[in-house]
Amino acid sequence: MSKKSNSWFHCGQCGSMFLASKGDFDDRTCTECGQNPSLGLGPIPNTAQAQYGKAEQREKLGVRKQKKNLFMPLLLLAWVIVIALILGIARLLFYQDSGEIKPSVIAAPKENELTAEDLIFKNEEEPRCSQVFGAFLSASSPEERNQYVINPVKTASRMALFYSLNPLTNIDPSTLSLAKSAPLKFSNGRALETVWNTPNSRQIDAVFIQEAGEWRIDWDHFVRFSDFPWSLFLAGSGEPTGEFRLLARERLAEERKNEDTISIVLYAPRPGTLMDIGQQSPEFLIPRASENGKLLEAALKLEREDKRPFGLQLASPNPNDLIRLRVKVNRVQKELERHFEIEKIIACHWYSIDEQGVEITNTTTQSEANPNPETQLAPPPNP
Repeated sequence: MSKKSNSWFHCGQCGSMFLASKGDFDDRTCTECGQNPSLGLGPIPNTAQAQYGKAEQREKLGVRKQKKNLFMPLLLLAWVIVIALILGIARLLFYQDSGEIKPSVIAAPKENELTAEDLIFKNEEEPRCSQVFGAFLSASSPEERNQYVINPVKTASRMALFYSLNPLTNIDPSTLSLAKSAPLKFSNGRALETVWNTPNSRQIDAVFIQEAGEWRIDWDHFVRFSDFPWSLFLAGSGEPTGEFRLLARERLAEERKNEDTISIVLYAPRPGTLMDIGQQSPEFLIPRASENGKLLEAALKLEREDKRPFGLQLASPNPNDLIRLRVKVNRVQKELERHFEIEKIIACHWYSIDEQGVEITNTTTQSEANPNPETQLAPPPNP
């Protein structure tokens, strides 16, 4: 074969250059590997086959990874759909057309239930009461505070007694914020009850009464004044009779609803707070038919209905279904035995007025209802 009929070719199988005739394309073979040099023809060498197998494995692995990567987005999408369905059902069940949540219990009184007159009164007098409260709290001594309280002459002696047994509470008025307020209507005039938020997420309340054309603080209500510390009175100290501002809780209300007496226990509140209560007293039994019993039942009914004495348009701040009482209690000591009697429930609130603020029907006097001592306690263990 002459040189003119031969030429150099590139083998598509092994990549070598070889010399071959220009004709007979189908019969041409590589002088190095002995295979047809055209691509796609002839058997694939072992090295190329191995590379092809690896490529196929990588392709299958890529498919599996793609499927695995799609799993999490699909799972997340499913959760989003489930949550959206739950929220949609909840909205249908608990939301009104206006978008407000339907209350599961009787809603507490709101400011928008106040009359137009009460709203005007509240908005006008709040700033003035706030100024008085700030000045009262900023005072550094009981004598200074005395000028901001109702009945300052009569209150002075009680303030001296109280602060001799309790430290003067120092509250920075700039740290307080007014949470809510509502007007009160007494027979001798109007008042304003306020609730304040403190920096430590607690609340204190204060009542302001107009006296001689000025707003003054009901100090006895503010400090929950009692003639003597309740815990010491129960322990046998102090005078045998005293007036106390206490919290009362009915015991076994459902179990004893057909009994002739109401069972209650009493707690001494802590000054300046709404939720803290002190030591529990022994049990008191109050005859239902007595004046005290009827007054007590009326107050308990108000609390169950989330209402307040004097129709006050503020939700009850009392903890654990307790009610507020002003009571006169006798301590009877016979040798080593001691028991107590509630001589009189003065009022079912802590305001410095003797009006009841609750409606009582068919009231029977205590002597007619029960000629015997009205309320007794089982004597405590011998000291």
